[in-house]
Amino acid sequence: MCGIVGAIADRDVALVLLEGLKRLEYRGYDSAGLAIIDARAQLQCHRAVGKVNELEKLLVSKPLQGQIGIAHTRWATHGKPSDLNAHPHIANNEIAIVHNGIIENYEKLRARLVDFGCVLSSETDSELIAHLVYLHIQSGKNFLAAVQATITELEGAYAIGLLSRTEPNHFIAVRSGSPLVIGLGDQINFIASDQLALLPFTQQFIFLEEGDIADVRLNEVIIYDTHGNEVKRDIHYTKLDQEEMSKGKYQHFMQKEIFEQADSVIACLEGRLSYQRVISEAFGANANEIFKQIRHVQLVACGTSYHACLVGKYWLEEIAGISCQAEIASENRYRQHVVEPGTLYVTLSQSGETADTLAALRHAKTLGYAATLAICNVPESSLVRESDLVLMTGAGMEIGVASTKAFTTQLVALFLLTITLGRNSRIDQNSEAEYVKLLRAIPKKLRNTLMLDSDIKNLAIKLKDKNHVLFIGRGIEYPIALEGALKLKEISYIHAEAFPAGELKHGPIALIDSEMYAIALAPIEDSLDKLKSNLQEIRAREGKLIICTNEEAGFISDDQTSLLIMPHVHKFLAPLIYTIPMQLFAYHIAVMKGTDLDQPRNLAKSVTVE
Repeated sequence: MCGIVGAIADRDVALVLLEGLKRLEYRGYDSAGLAIIDARAQLQCHRAVGKVNELEKLLVSKPLQGQIGIAHTRWATHGKPSDLNAHPHIANNEIAIVHNGIIENYEKLRARLVDFGCVLSSETDSELIAHLVYLHIQSGKNFLAAVQATITELEGAYAIGLLSRTEPNHFIAVRSGSPLVIGLGDQINFIASDQLALLPFTQQFIFLEEGDIADVRLNEVIIYDTHGNEVKRDIHYTKLDQEEMSKGKYQHFMQKEIFEQADSVIACLEGRLSYQRVISEAFGANANEIFKQIRHVQLVACGTSYHACLVGKYWLEEIAGISCQAEIASENRYRQHVVEPGTLYVTLSQSGETADTLAALRHAKTLGYAATLAICNVPESSLVRESDLVLMTGAGMEIGVASTKAFTTQLVALFLLTITLGRNSRIDQNSEAEYVKLLRAIPKKLRNTLMLDSDIKNLAIKLKDKNHVLFIGRGIEYPIALEGALKLKEISYIHAEAFPAGELKHGPIALIDSEMYAIALAPIEDSLDKLKSNLQEIRAREGKLIICTNEEAGFISDDQTSLLIMPHVHKFLAPLIYTIPMQLFAYHIAVMKGTDLDQPRNLAKSVTVE
């Protein structure tokens, strides 16, 4: 969740570190700091509560200079946001560390360090790492050996960057369960928790593998594996564009990413469709052979990606005739599994570094699933590297914390999977050709829906002062109602809940009064008449309705009911289109309320802790 940057160069690195932190602020923004070894071989450190601009102000008034340093922007786990809990943490003015992740045995380690007489200044688990390294150095080990000894004592997930005042010609990085990348430049080398931090400075990267320790020097990087053996890791050249980090003509990244969705879907479909077929090799060279064995699917993800799984479950069972379970990753790992023969284990994640999803995948690989498939947006991510099959969503860089285009492209990817698996059950060539035709029409449908932006903004005015909003859908639209409620909560801080419409009478209807608004998703589909009856239950109790629907559905607007008339779309692909107003309602309400919607409170983009 936190952001790490480190650099060693033949020039001052403070401004380089600061720029990297700005680009990582989506990973955490309750405090920030940096530590540098200066020309006198002294550790200098600045830390500030709040966003990176608070640290920037401190650097303007009290500049730091040095050619090696580490920096951090924090998303709090242990200890509230404060100067003392901010990173970097320093032990005895000798060792400085930055850390992303959670040390699960920190209570035992803390007690041991206190017994040794260590003076701890923070509430964090991270500070303990610095003191452990220092103690190992005091016992006679060099910096690298002290780090290697320390990590054998740590339990949990972590990415760590470390400086030693007595060895100022290099720094050390460790990766176990949290992402860390090496950046290679001209007379400058880096570490970062995301390559986005380093795009202004380099396009050459080494992605550390599980258990790797990197000794980063000015002109070389030496990597050791989990057994302490020196290893070589491939150098990757990224195609990511710095311009993707710009908002362009838009007010917020979230707004930009909402309006990029048609292009993102085009990118997701590119190379995956022939004239009338889905190209199954898009999932991997051996996908055809694997898919012939598949009789069941287990979908696993977190947050927004889990809502995509719920849609995928409907598609796989109704269209392909393949039994499917969808489960939250943090629950999936911690239960007993009954694995049916021929089950495909599918994980979804925007970043590919979501800790709960990664942990679930690693556990699943011990349980006898037929194969694993990752649906992901980041090619070099852990989820991609550790799965048998992969389908990249091609959404492009997503900076806004509240996911938008990553979600729609995940839906497209799941529909492609549905068609491909369905060939072995109930989808014939004519049906596949029709589904491909529907997919090709989606980008235009998305653009037409985005043209309703001003209408949605006008309807959003009705909701901006509300404290509670309900979202309602039936069948395949229920997951989109869940997504709508999540988006509203994430960026406007309005309490929102989503329900299957038929469940209102089983409890939630007690909440309905003249102040309650419900947003209903009502495309033309088989249960539309049932939905209409459910909405009448709300009207009878003086509740207010905003209904997203088609002209043909027969709804009438009045003092209680407002309509948003949507483009007509096939019922199977309605989730893709009906997602757009859910995103735009949340966006416009958040703007009206003045929240920081690209960096909403308490949230971070890449959730790398369990």
